[in-house]
Amino acid sequence: MKNIKTELLSDNYYTLNKLTFDYQMRNGEWVTQMRECYDRGDGAGILLYNKEKGTVILTKQFRMPTFLNDNKDGLLIEICAGMLDKDHPEACIIRETEEEVGYRLREVKKVFEAYSSPGVLTEKMHFFIGEYTDAMKVSDGGGVDTEHEDIEVLELPFEKAVSMLNNGEINDTRTIVLLQYALIHKLV
Repeated sequence: MKNIKTELLSDNYYTLNKLTFDYQMRNGEWVTQMRECYDRGDGAGILLYNKEKGTVILTKQFRMPTFLNDNKDGLLIEICAGMLDKDHPEACIIRETEEEVGYRLREVKKVFEAYSSPGVLTEKMHFFIGEYTDAMKVSDGGGVDTEHEDIEVLELPFEKAVSMLNNGEINDTRTIVLLQYALIHKLV
């Protein structure tokens, strides 16, 4: 890669750049390519589970991009997640868990990290799992008012969450990945 040129297209909320660069193909030929690259920072997400009760905690909230792409009411069922605020992914997800779903976690386990949509986003997601108990509940959750979050907290039997995954009610990639992780590793 060489001759990388960056043109700022937008920095309203996150940063959208137009990148022009020379790329050497596998056959040795150099070609000039252009890509738009959206930089919104990295994020963290967690699947909260309770072995004793056989439940998981998910969230439900309005997502405008999904509304624009065939999600009739724009509501999406997801894992608890948030953007890193110049902090460590573990600290971020513990903070987001308390803000969004009202549980104060003592510990979490990072299971992997992955790029969300590498063709257009710089974002890397840090995926966690965390076991919760009723004793860890410190509030109703729902998000941060100053951020205008309106998050519904869903505590579901794990089998119902898997059924919702299988029938298409859950169609958020991050959530699908962690529910499948839970199935493979028999967390619940």
